[in-house]
Amino acid sequence: MGYEDQLKNVWIFSRLEKADLARMAKVVVPRTYSAGDNIVEEGGQAVAFYVIITGKVEIKKRGESLATLGAGDSFGEMSLLDGLPRATTVAAKEETECLVMTRWDFNAELQTNPSIALAMLPILSKRIRKLEGEDIT
Repeated sequence: MGYEDQLKNVWIFSRLEKADLARMAKVVVPRTYSAGDNIVEEGGQAVAFYVIITGKVEIKKRGESLATLGAGDSFGEMSLLDGLPRATTVAAKEETECLVMTRWDFNAELQTNPSIALAMLPILSKRIRKLEGEDIT
């Protein structure tokens, strides 16, 4: 099954060409989590990125709820880039299916297809500028 449609709507992959999206879609794996399952834990090793296909998750930091995400949302993109420990815990609020991409698979794709990284750089720059409060309209 191809996951290109789910990936093209994820901000970090939004400028990838069809062929690059198809390559990325081949390295994701669907995983299902039950309500209450911790998908990732604050302080844990960051090894994967997640795109929510169905269900809802709650983002928590030090036990405090920060946000709820649902179908079409994603989390863990920083783990693809830096591999530093998780900043938050993400728990399934209901049965949730995610597409999971490991950091190793992501890096292998970037090494084989540098066009993926080149397409992502402007998106990452825009995100950083926004976080720094710059007007990027």
